[in-house]
Amino acid sequence: MAATGRRQRLRRPACWALMAVLLADLLALSDTLAVMSVDLGSESMKVAIVKPGVPMEIVLNKESRRKTPVMVTLKENERFFGDSAAGMAIKNPKATLRYFQHLLGKQADNPHVALYRARFPEHELSFDPQRQTVHFQISPQLQFSPEEVLGMILNYSRSLAEDFAEQPIKDAVITVPAFFNQAERRAVLQAARMAGLKVLQLINDNTATALSYGVFRRKDINTTAQNIMFYDMGSGSTVCTIVTYQTVKTKEAGMQPQLQIRGVGFDRTLGGLEMELRLREHLAGLFNEQRKGQRAKDVRENPRAMAKLLREANRLKTVLSANADHMAQIEGLMDDVDFKAKVTRVEFEELCADLFERVPGPVQQALQSAEMSLDEIEQVILVGGATRVPKVQEVLLKAVGKEELGKNINADEAAAMGAVYQAAALSKAFKVKPFVVRDAVVYPILVEFTREVEEEPGVRSLKHNKRVLFSRMGPYPQRKVITFNRYSHDFNFHINYGDLGFLGPEDLRVFGSQNLTTVKLKGVGESFKKYPDYESKGIKAHFNLDESGVLSLDRVESVFETVVEDSPEEESTLTKLGNTISSLFGGGATPDAKENGTDSVQKPGEKGEAGPEGAPAAPQEEKKQKPARKQKMVEEIGVELVILDVPDLAEAELARSVQKLEDLTSRDLEKQEREKAANSLEAFIFETQDKLDQPEYQEVSTEEQREDISGKLRAASSWLEDEGFGATTAKLKEKLAELKKLCQGLFFRVEERKKWPERLSALDNLLNHSSMFLKGARLIPEMDQIFTEVEMTTLEKVINETWAWKNATVAEQAKLPATDKPVLLSKDIEAKMMALDREVQYLLNKAKFAKPRPRPKDKNGTRTEPPLNASDSDQGEKVIPPAGQTEDAEPIPEPEKVEAESEPASPETLELGGPGAASEQEQPARQKQPVKNDEL
Repeated sequence: MAATGRRQRLRRPACWALMAVLLADLLALSDTLAVMSVDLGSESMKVAIVKPGVPMEIVLNKESRRKTPVMVTLKENERFFGDSAAGMAIKNPKATLRYFQHLLGKQADNPHVALYRARFPEHELSFDPQRQTVHFQISPQLQFSPEEVLGMILNYSRSLAEDFAEQPIKDAVITVPAFFNQAERRAVLQAARMAGLKVLQLINDNTATALSYGVFRRKDINTTAQNIMFYDMGSGSTVCTIVTYQTVKTKEAGMQPQLQIRGVGFDRTLGGLEMELRLREHLAGLFNEQRKGQRAKDVRENPRAMAKLLREANRLKTVLSANADHMAQIEGLMDDVDFKAKVTRVEFEELCADLFERVPGPVQQALQSAEMSLDEIEQVILVGGATRVPKVQEVLLKAVGKEELGKNINADEAAAMGAVYQAAALSKAFKVKPFVVRDAVVYPILVEFTREVEEEPGVRSLKHNKRVLFSRMGPYPQRKVITFNRYSHDFNFHINYGDLGFLGPEDLRVFGSQNLTTVKLKGVGESFKKYPDYESKGIKAHFNLDESGVLSLDRVESVFETVVEDSPEEESTLTKLGNTISSLFGGGATPDAKENGTDSVQKPGEKGEAGPEGAPAAPQEEKKQKPARKQKMVEEIGVELVILDVPDLAEAELARSVQKLEDLTSRDLEKQEREKAANSLEAFIFETQDKLDQPEYQEVSTEEQREDISGKLRAASSWLEDEGFGATTAKLKEKLAELKKLCQGLFFRVEERKKWPERLSALDNLLNHSSMFLKGARLIPEMDQIFTEVEMTTLEKVINETWAWKNATVAEQAKLPATDKPVLLSKDIEAKMMALDREVQYLLNKAKFAKPRPRPKDKNGTRTEPPLNASDSDQGEKVIPPAGQTEDAEPIPEPEKVEAESEPASPETLELGGPGAASEQEQPARQKQPVKNDEL
């Protein structure tokens, strides 16, 4: 036992250590129990979350809407987001930023920057000489990069998700357009870092939509390939995607559904925004025409008026999608002049005629990249808000040659739902059904380098080489290794985009630099000097195109190899010892085998096999010669990267941006806290002034008390109007605390009087039930009694004391004036009820788990049972013996014929006429005896 005890004591520290590890894992998981997705559109965003008990749900914003405008208003001392920023866009259009995603990863000379200036002339874009990009210049002291603005939006989306999930969230999947290049994707990742988000993946919005479609139709996917085309026209752009669904065999989970992106086509500027801008321009012309001859200014020169016109154009586009015409109306458009004009759908379609001609373009691009025809497409599904325009559907239907267009998907929320499913799949906190996603590379990437070659003896020249790293429409994520041979010194190579001939001239200009990175290697020559006798296997560069579609160079290595011939193997001391021990038990080997350390058992026909039975084995070499083996040596090579498209923010700059956003968030929180304190103080003043006129408050207060409180409230209200605007949060809270302390007694008296009837009624009911319970407990016969006299006496004492306290306190309270502090307190009533209930519950629990006492037995050792023909009510009653006779009296003897039985039956298995049944003489006597119910 001692040894066992010691073993147990030794195990306890290990158990505690294991529990500590598990607890640490659970605590680590608690930070990632909820994940989110952000479907980041040009005009609006949708946020979705997954948390335990909440599978894939769209987050409602503060206005209880499912989508939030991607807008932010930046002023000197405050910020507005979402619908609040949309409202501020009319009052302060210069400080309200929107559609800024179009500037991500763009240098100042990019055509999209000029297009942004033309569309939104109210915004001042300043030049950043360090990165050759642009900033939003809000004021001389206030400027923000597009990444910083996006970081604010992402931080706001996280706050919405956390409020909805009621827990912190850090992990997110963010959607980006499929046509985003490397610079644009890196810009989004930097913005997420500024927002403090851990990006699980940047998922293409078309892929997220396809995933959502497949997840909800998992049962319809089989081994037969299904080709679906998704046509997504949003606010800023249009993307057409061809997706193949089928089940495939996976190593981990067997047959699982898979989606594969087969083809992608896009138009960066075809979307609802361009239609709205055409409508805005049309409405501006109509307004100027109405004021012609009045020497009025051009409405296009007024930013506020143009912001109003853009909002009206957005509404008009939506209405004209369902109506043939509509009246555009803006009250006080400019100079207090109202605007009203009728616009027809025909006029709208004429304004956007050239846009509708571009609708089939992405379809043709997608088919070409997939190398498929329209006949192979089973269904065309509409996604995105702009596809609701009737003319878009008409042109598209004609282009694809189908009978109808599919509308069996939520055009607004599909991408957000697909992205949050992917977030749950990538998170360690959730387990989801596998769905294989094979995304495709839109822009091919290759490696270029030059090296000297000797084409003729003595004639050396430079040869330019290209190697495709990731081909167009090839799957990702994936890793690739490029090996550079014939280099023995430091050299450079270049990572560039491949053939972009599928892009038009204008798209190429928008695309930006086609050169990604120059890689400068240092230490190649030193590695050759370090291993002069080794054969070089080349310089190997390891590339990774991750889940977000972002390319990275993991490492570069110089690999060498040589052939090593090991010395003959000597038998180790341990082997000799093992052979010696084995020989002692008759399992030793032959002397030759012992010398060479090999097994003596050989198969016939093998080299060195034994001859005829009993003949000695042929002599072997004294030492076994090991075969030559290859030895590999890897030397890490230094790498210097020169970014050629859009330089990333330096770490110091990124840290400053992170701090800038954190300061703004802290300022916003302080402002909200101050506003909350001011609102609380103002509300308390008005509510208390109103209460002073109510009868229930006048009943418990004197005229002097009410005058004193009213005077203090008026003084606080005056202070709030005069000095409250500049007061700190602490001062506002201090004022509120003073007023609450002043009114504390008044409010207490009113609240106590409100609670008395309910509390006293509950106490009376408990006292009555407790008294009945005690009375029933005392009526239980002594043989069946489960409660002790002490327990019943204790309960009786508590009941009597509670009755006495209640009667005395109520009587004392009745003598006091209503304006005095009450002696009958609700908390005291509750305490008395708890004490009494505790005693009753103790006895009830004891009765619940008490075992019945055994019955007296007859001579044969069986319990006396009720007659078999007795009714149910008779069997449930307690028989009271006649006066002078106790329950322990001898039972009536059984007939002699029964006494011969060797073994009495148990009470549960008694049979008719057995020893446990009552005799015929006993039954009438029992029926005549008085009975009393023993149930309480």
